Formats: sequence, C-alpha cells, structure tokens
Amino acid sequence: MSKTITLTLSPKQAADVSYYTSEAARCVGVREDNIALVRVVKRSIDARRSPVKVNLSLELFIDNEPQPEPIHFDYGDVSHATQVVVVGSGPAGLFAALRLIELGYKPIILERGREVLPRKQDIAQINRNNAINPDSNYAFGAGGAGTFSDGKLFTRSKKRGDYNKALQTLVFHGASPEILYEAHPHIGTDRLPRIITNICEQIVRAGGEIHFESRVTGFEIKQGRIRGVRVGDTLVEGAAVVLATGHSAKDIYYTLHRDGVRLEAKAFAMGVRIEHPQRLIDSIQYHAPHRGDYLPAASYSLVNQVQGRGVYSFCMCPGGFIVPAMTSASESVVNGMSPSQRSSHWANSGLVTEIRVEDFAHLEAEYGPLAGLKYQQQLEQLARENGGEGQIAPAQRIGDFVRGKSSTSLPPTSYLPGLVCSRLDEWMPRLISDALREGIATFDRRMRGYMTNEGIVVGVESRTSTPVRIPRDKDTLQHPQVEGLYPTGEGAGYAGGIISAALDGERIADAIAQRKP
Repeated sequence: MSKTITLTLSPKQAADVSYYTSEAARCVGVREDNIALVRVVKRSIDARRSPVKVNLSLELFIDNEPQPEPIHFDYGDVSHATQVVVVGSGPAGLFAALRLIELGYKPIILERGREVLPRKQDIAQINRNNAINPDSNYAFGAGGAGTFSDGKLFTRSKKRGDYNKALQTLVFHGASPEILYEAHPHIGTDRLPRIITNICEQIVRAGGEIHFESRVTGFEIKQGRIRGVRVGDTLVEGAAVVLATGHSAKDIYYTLHRDGVRLEAKAFAMGVRIEHPQRLIDSIQYHAPHRGDYLPAASYSLVNQVQGRGVYSFCMCPGGFIVPAMTSASESVVNGMSPSQRSSHWANSGLVTEIRVEDFAHLEAEYGPLAGLKYQQQLEQLARENGGEGQIAPAQRIGDFVRGKSSTSLPPTSYLPGLVCSRLDEWMPRLISDALREGIATFDRRMRGYMTNEGIVVGVESRTSTPVRIPRDKDTLQHPQVEGLYPTGEGAGYAGGIISAALDGERIADAIAQRKP
C-alpha cells in the first residue's frame, strides 16, 4: 500500500528530487533504496511570509507494492454510429466529442475557423497590426479561444464532472504530467496548439468528423425539435445538436433570436487588462528584491467590493503577454496569455467589475435579451474609437488612471500591435471606471506598489463571459423550447474557463446518451 506525506521545503529543496526523496524515506522510516517510486501528488507555494516555502505532497511506493498504471484512454470506432452535431471546437465542443465517442456516438464537429497551422498565421497577422480574419483569430478556430488563451486549468466548481479525468485527458493528448499535481495547473500557449491538434486527430481516428471553415448560419427546427444546422445551403443533420460556440459568436445569438429560440440576458463583467513589470509583482509577492532561481513568476488574485459592486482580477498571466482578442476591425478587445515557462518581463491580468442586468436595462426595449451584448459591443467600439490605427489599443499609466490624469508617455509593454495614450478614466462608462479606480487603490493597500506608473491599464477586457444565457432544462440539459438542442460551455453561459467548459461538454454528452436518441 502506498504512503502519502507532505513536506514543507525551501524552493531549492523542492526542486531537488534526490533531496525530497531522501527526506520522504526518513519521514516514513524506510531506507531510500527501498523506495520504488516517489510521485508528486500536489505542489503549492506558501508566500504569505518570508522566506517562501513549498508544500510538497508525495506518494511513496515501497518495493513489491503495486504501482499506478499509466494514463490511457481507449476510443472505439464510431464511424458508423448515430451522429451528433457539435457546433464549435473549443474545450466544451472537443470534450463533448471525446465523451460522445466513449459513449458510442459519432460527433460531427462544425468549426467556423481554421485548423491550427493556418490559424497561427492569421493570429500572426493580427499581432503585426494587419487585417483581422473574423472567422480565424484568438477567439475562433481549432480549439476555440482555449488554444491561444494561456492554458490555466482551474475551476471552482465541484459539481460539473470529473476534474481529474479532464486533466488526465489533456496529459494523454500531450500535456505535461505536472498539471496533475500543481495547485494552479497551467499548460502554456506554446504547448496548447499541439495538444489541440492531437485531440482533433484522435476524434478523426475514432471515426468522428471535423469540418473547419464551416460557419453555422441557421438552425433546422420543426415541430419543436432540432433536425440539424445549416452551413450556408448545406443541411448537416444529427440525432442531437450540441451548441458549444464560445462567448464571442455574437452572430449565433442573433440567429437564435431571429428564429424565435428563447434567450436570457445575464450579468457579466468588463474592465481592462492591467500590466506590471514581472519583477515588481515578484518583489511584492515573494517579499524580496528578486525571486531567485527556484520560484516561478509570481501571480496574484484580488477581489474587493466597491459600493456593493464586485471588482476582481481575472485570468492572471505571470510572465505573459497581452494579446489582441477582437473578432472585428470595429472593436478593441484585449486578453492575456502566458507561455509554459512564463518567461516574459511582464505580468498582466484582467481587472474587471460586474455588469448587472439593470445596467443595460435602457437597451432592452430595442434589443430584448441581447441588450447586454449590445452594451458590451458599445464599450468595445468606444475602445476602438479611442485607440490608434488597426489593433493599436488605448492605454493609460495605472497611477494616472486612478488619479484622473493624462499619460503623456507609456512604459514598454508586451502588447505587440502597440499602444496609444488615452484617457480611459474619461471615456469608459463611469460605473466601470470609478469601480476599477477605487478597486486599484484598495488593492495597492494589500500589495504595496500595485498602483504604479510603471504599469498600465489597456482597453478593454470585455469578454470574461457572455452577456447572454441560452437556457436549458436542469434535468435533461436540453433547451426547454427545442428538443435535441444542448447548449454548453462559456457561450451558453454555463462555464468560465477551459476545465469548466470541458466538464460541461462531457456532462452534455452524458445527457444525450441518457436519452438514447
């Protein structure tokens, strides 16, 4: 029987396999040469005070004890099985497809964007401040927004499904085994494209289909049941339709609304990307001028209530980059990501405040349940109008933003298309700018130096989640009005990140199988 122990070590000791193996042997009272395997099951950093410590939970296997089997998945041949249409190839769509294969169904994935390699080329054009392909960008294409998003794998939900299985699925398709035990697992945007390619190839090998550059333009609904979807003049039929389009597919919401499919407005969040020098965040979080050789780039998580409205950091990217996440030339939208080594000179995070349904009630008469979508679009267009040419984004030094002052220059940035000085504190809606400014001032009292003119705020971080929910029955997970239509993931309003979307996609596949279409 294996033994599990937790050691509290210095960062250098926790990076030395021979040291912690020897310590583990001493703690359990066996000779080191009697240990057949030491496996890290959890690693977390305790930076609450100096010196920083690492908590390392280890599973020890002594000689002659059975060792764990390697991770393996068997996907059978579903090439002639009942077809299920999956709209979108983001985490929800891909994991729904993998689970459908496990359950004996053939997924037909329709993805508006392009495969990984040509999608990389389209993204490179955006980073060079060239034209935006509205169907192939940071939001759309193989793997959806997850492919170039950073790859943080954290969810607060314990109800959606098997979190560990989702991580194991990613490892099986090429992710580092470290994601199985890190307290805040992260893959890295440099590794995600290969993992997404492997998953797509796995789906096709098992008999599923993936059709890229296939934007869904309509839904075939008869007598309260969906028969399939339209891609231009082509009807793609299936026993069920999984709608996993992501939070940026605005046209899908408009199409559903036009066709009389019930939608609901929901609260969401918007704000800015805030960027600091990574060395500054390291010094604040690790209580030292330098982080040293054995600690990762430091991160943070901040939340506060400002006049009853939540303000919080979102998708924090240590050692990362700010990227242009717009899907149209009429918008300025930014997001963040980190490579696997988190090695850039900057740390960035979304910094957002909640937007309530009553905040866009003045748009309901004209836009109905899409009022929040219109409110979001108006802010993105404001950012575009106050930015520079192409993808050049509006920005302001952090201290100037909080104090209501113009920035006459900007520090170096990770944002490749470039920045232009802009008064975000003036042109953003007051409910957003005032909440963010007060929030930053509060966060500076918790992290001294956070409100610095060495850092910047960049506009706008507007797609933390969708302003629209596509309703579904709590028992069957189908749309209550359209039999066979299964909304899932971030775009439907039921997830908020790679893992939660993946688990929601698997849950939808299980719901389809239970009804045996």
